[in-house]
Amino acid sequence: MNGKRILSFLLTAFLLTGAARAGENVTVTAGGRTVPAFVEDGVTYVQLTSLMDALGGWETQWDHQARLATAETDLFTLGVPIQRGYVLADGYTCWTGQAALLREGRTYVPLRSVSNLLGAEVDFVDWDTPVAVRELSGTPYTEEDFYWLSRIISAESKGEALMGQVAVGNVILNRVTSDQFPDTVKGVVFDQKNGVQFEPVSNGAVYDEPTEQSVLAARLALAGVDAVGESLYFFNPALSKGLWVRQNRTYCATIGCHMFYL
Repeated sequence: MNGKRILSFLLTAFLLTGAARAGENVTVTAGGRTVPAFVEDGVTYVQLTSLMDALGGWETQWDHQARLATAETDLFTLGVPIQRGYVLADGYTCWTGQAALLREGRTYVPLRSVSNLLGAEVDFVDWDTPVAVRELSGTPYTEEDFYWLSRIISAESKGEALMGQVAVGNVILNRVTSDQFPDTVKGVVFDQKNGVQFEPVSNGAVYDEPTEQSVLAARLALAGVDAVGESLYFFNPALSKGLWVRQNRTYCATIGCHMFYL
């Protein structure tokens, strides 16, 4: 199986005036189309329907009673509840930090977090220059890569939130591209150069059928969704002191039960 490129666009936002003020409209173009957007409390919001239509012709639907917008993407069904600090990927919660908003009857979503969930990266320079959202091509992968990635994610982070599971997948894929580790997913999972790297290999949990959420997390990680940057290590402080990692690596983030290090 080849990795899907879930976005085929270069998205560039041009501010209409020098310094955008709270609530001020901005113009965003995606795939040659204009996508309505505005700035609120330092966050750029884009109109969901126009954005999804420009990126892939994906139509959105609005459930007035539930106050929920939905859109089908290549990888998952995106659900956007209004005034909640999260969106849903196939029903699994992805925290965005900012709530989707209704403006003149239209759903607007935070540009950075939703773009990241779709496998894109937002580069904000300053208010006087273009804001670029560039496509991330994802990781080319085989059926074997997907098989072992979904299983190690499930075994290491079953019960974690979706982005916590994506973060575990990020670490595995970061190791694949690092010259410090084997160059395949299976090789990284079963690496024993400096001892067994992952507890599920020792206890056999890596062979268990992965959960549906872990399968989605593997697909997202392979598509380029990034939760922990270039992290190469993680551990659960409730189960391990992680002394070597703490002493020798740079802390990146804590997501759920895991701490991640570069």
